[in-house]
Amino acid sequence: SIASADMDLNQLEAFLTAQTKKQGGITSDQAAVIAKFWKNHRTHIHESLINQSHWDNVLKNMNWRVDLKSQLRHIDQINTPVAIVEMELGKNGQ
Repeated sequence: SIASADMDLNQLEAFLTAQTKKQGGITSDQAAVIAKFWKNHRTHIHESLINQSHWDNVLKNMNWRVDLKSQLRHIDQINTPVAIVEMELGKNGQ
């Protein structure tokens, strides 16, 4: 939760305080260790999460169009727009 929200020090303190008050939560000593670890490694953890979330592929081309249906079994479905999107992906740097 701390890493995914990229909590600042105020948010971290509020979050850890809530965790210590929760039944079955963490102790104040554990909260202090977590806070110290987050303060020392926040940048590295955040960069690691960003790198893990990047795709190796890039968008090379995209085509799209909107079609309207002109003949259907049920009259209430006529002129219903349908979007068609075609995306071409390629490896980064190729």
